Parts: sequence; structure tokens; C-alpha cells
Amino acid sequence: MKNSPNHKIVIVDDHLLFASSLGKLIASFEDFSLLFTASNGLDLQEKMTKAEAIPDVILLDVNMPVLNGYETLVWLKEVYPNIKVLMLSMDDDEDLIIKMIKTGAKGYLLKNINPEDLQHALIQTIDKGFYYSEQINEILLDVLNGKETSHTVELKENEITFIKLACTEKTYKEIADIMSLSPKTIDGYREKLFERLQIKSRVGLVMYAIKNNLIEI
Repeated sequence: MKNSPNHKIVIVDDHLLFASSLGKLIASFEDFSLLFTASNGLDLQEKMTKAEAIPDVILLDVNMPVLNGYETLVWLKEVYPNIKVLMLSMDDDEDLIIKMIKTGAKGYLLKNINPEDLQHALIQTIDKGFYYSEQINEILLDVLNGKETSHTVELKENEITFIKLACTEKTYKEIADIMSLSPKTIDGYREKLFERLQIKSRVGLVMYAIKNNLIEI
């Protein structure tokens, strides 16, 4: 006899048709079941108090009314820190991805993801604790799988300061002002670090910082 699904998923999205279709898709995956859907963060909070079980993974829309994805993610990390959260969005903006990862999201999925990749993302999140889509940034997997050569790189104090500031929402010009350096010098820091750390973007820089304990999430 086939065992009942043991990985419970919750969808939080204000687009009801999308949430309904996504829920049916997830219910078709082996070993996964849909616990419930919520239309926004506040709706999620109310339903969590009445839920028959705690979900393993929450698929959380970034842009929602009442309580948006970021605000909901902050609440989840405080109240339900063991629930793994994958963000859903149509927006692949680099700064937005950085913000969500720093706040505690275990992955970031574009809404045009195909069913096979979605199933793979859920399985990876359950098994490994995270999933970073190749569509967002190929370097994320390289960093998280330890393929970078960070152990051979010795960073100067100013470089470490730059990396920490680059992990915030500040622009490179604002970072230059804080470090009392010219924007041109900051650009030089960035390009040299990208080359030395074998990364290609600010997202990769954030992932390097997380992996090497330069920042906390």
C-alpha cells in the first residue's frame, strides 16, 4: 500500500487562479501534499493557528497586499524558524534576491518555472535545506557547493568592510561615501573581488559572505 504524502506544502499568493493551479500541480507530485493556500501574509498567520500540521515548505509570493512577502518572511523566521521558505516572483531583480536570501529564504523561484524544475526545487529544499535556481544565478550553486576557492583568498580589512556593506541594500555610491573612498575605487574593489573569488555578481558576493561567516542571516 502506498504511503500517504509526508511533505506538506503551503502556498501564499494573492493571485487565486495561480495559487489554485500551483496547488493542484504540487498535489500531483509524489510524496507531496498541499496543506492549504493563503492569499497574503495576514491570511497565512490566521490559518497557521488553525492548521492541522506545520508545513515543511512555504511557497511565498513576494508582492502581495496587506502583508507582503518580505514582511511575511520576517514573521516566519521569528515564529516558525524551522519552516523552509521559497520565494515566488515574476521579478528577478538582483537586489530583491539578495534581500530575501539575507532575510532567510531558502530559495527564489520565478513564477514561469516549469513543473519538473518546481518538483526538483521542492525535493532539493527538503533534502538539502535550500534550492537556488539556475535561472536566477548560476554562481549560487557554485558557492553553496563549495566550488569557489575562498579558502586560498586572504582578504584585507577594507575588502571585508566592502563585502559586508555590499550585502546590504546600499548602492555602490553609498558604500563609497561610507568608506570615504571614490566610486572609482569601489568599482575597483568590486571587480578585483569578483575575479579573485570567482564570482560574477553581487548575489555571488552575498553568498560568499554567508558561506564564510562574514555576515549572519
